[in-house]
Amino acid sequence: MPNVALYDIKGNTVGEIALSENVFGQPVNESVLHDVVVAHLANCRQGTQSALTRAEVSGGGKKPWRQKGTGRARQGSTRSPQWRHGGIVFAPKPRDYTMRLNKKVKRLAMKSALSSKVNENELLVFDALNLEAPKTKEMVKVLKATNVEKALIVLADKDETVERAASNIPGVKTTLVGTLSVYEILKYEKLILTKASAEKIEEVYA
Repeated sequence: MPNVALYDIKGNTVGEIALSENVFGQPVNESVLHDVVVAHLANCRQGTQSALTRAEVSGGGKKPWRQKGTGRARQGSTRSPQWRHGGIVFAPKPRDYTMRLNKKVKRLAMKSALSSKVNENELLVFDALNLEAPKTKEMVKVLKATNVEKALIVLADKDETVERAASNIPGVKTTLVGTLSVYEILKYEKLILTKASAEKIEEVYA
């Protein structure tokens, strides 16, 4: 059972918290992490690119000149790809890039991502994030006290004070346990949890 330090908002260690072995102490499966990140990035793609083929551009219809006797190359339509304003060969069309993974793979990837943060000492747990005001400088104080520059802050429930205080800091993002993703955990240098959010994550993934 991994134990990590518990901090207050001033950066002082106020004790330790024992994290669940089933969630934060699992072997890191890099193959599964790769699959989940690739699927996440693919699912973010809009797939709205589109261009017109020779069948869709306007004009054409009439043969530009007779087949033989002009000395010029034979042409069947002014909308052919070699013509200005002609159609695009193999034109890109809207498509769905969605990739689907089963629930067991997603859960395994989440546990691997959380465990990797523990293994690399990139997980910080606060007893609570009770800021005096929803101001950027308040959150900057907390981050400086723990020597953190880029971090993902995971909250158990919506907290407008913390969200507003962190919203203007480059490299810092807040999210909820319910919307936590493997991609974001791996993307940010540090993972910051509150005691409440750590317990909620264990409740969901244990």
